[in-house]
Amino acid sequence: MHILFIADPMAGFKTYKDTTYAMMREMAARGWHLSHTLSAQLSVQNGQVVAVAAPFTFIGAENLHDHAWFESGQPVQAALSGFDAVIMRTDPPFDLQYLYATQLLTLAAEQGAVVLNSGQAMRDFNEKLAILNFAEFTAPTLITTRAAQVRAFLAKEGDIIVKPLDGMGGMGVFRLTEADPNIGSILETLMRLDTRTIMAQRYIPEIRAGDKRVLVIGGEVVPYALARIPQGGETRGNLAAGGKGVAQALSPRDREIAAALAPELQRRGIVLAGLDIIGDYLTEVNVTSPTGFQEIMAQTGFDVAARFADAVAAAAKAA
Repeated sequence: MHILFIADPMAGFKTYKDTTYAMMREMAARGWHLSHTLSAQLSVQNGQVVAVAAPFTFIGAENLHDHAWFESGQPVQAALSGFDAVIMRTDPPFDLQYLYATQLLTLAAEQGAVVLNSGQAMRDFNEKLAILNFAEFTAPTLITTRAAQVRAFLAKEGDIIVKPLDGMGGMGVFRLTEADPNIGSILETLMRLDTRTIMAQRYIPEIRAGDKRVLVIGGEVVPYALARIPQGGETRGNLAAGGKGVAQALSPRDREIAAALAPELQRRGIVLAGLDIIGDYLTEVNVTSPTGFQEIMAQTGFDVAARFADAVAAAAKAA
């Protein structure tokens, strides 16, 4: 197997927690050949989607701050269809450049490349808006560009969360109550004077027990979730916002939600998805670069990376 990773520069990986690192480690242990490229190094030449890809040898990090965990070979230009699988692991935000990359990945798939997750799925599944396809599992939700509609929603619900549709890591997420003296300022900043679409959701008090990341891999639900628990009075549980990650067995409701979504995710070419669940409610469907592998593996012993590598091998075989 020869796998091409489209990911951010590898020297910047935080190897002690990076999910892409865990994927690479598992695949290297299986004897697979690995190459790396950046999304900016994708191009179309003579009608073929190609990348300037550098093969690399996985050495492994010796400590938490070791950035010399790989040895790169000479970069070569290669068609994406020449790899057994192409894994898109570039971190959000999903901006125009990300959009263009997914369009090239869709073209590459039409030329025979096995792209995981599919370019079409990454375009269709905005990580915030995707929950609208599964309304039976969501808390009351509003999508709008109008601050007046957010105020009306706040008056109805009393306690809400507002967030941009293109954020990541908890950036731009605010909790609003009717008593908040800064409602106008927050909405003006977030919505840019009614020119930016946002999401508003009823506040779910169970966030105090954690924002649970539930992984679905190859249509199968990983039996453990990573609960990101807010710290120090924070509303946000995101690890990037200082949340504490605690792995735990799935609740019956977690399983119900994940099992209901799994067939649809697989049908759409989503081999790896990270569902965010707070209490009994689905809040996001992450498909661009879901994380949580290493924390679950370290705390439970369940080999998430092996499950993912199995799914990649199955997708390549089925192509």
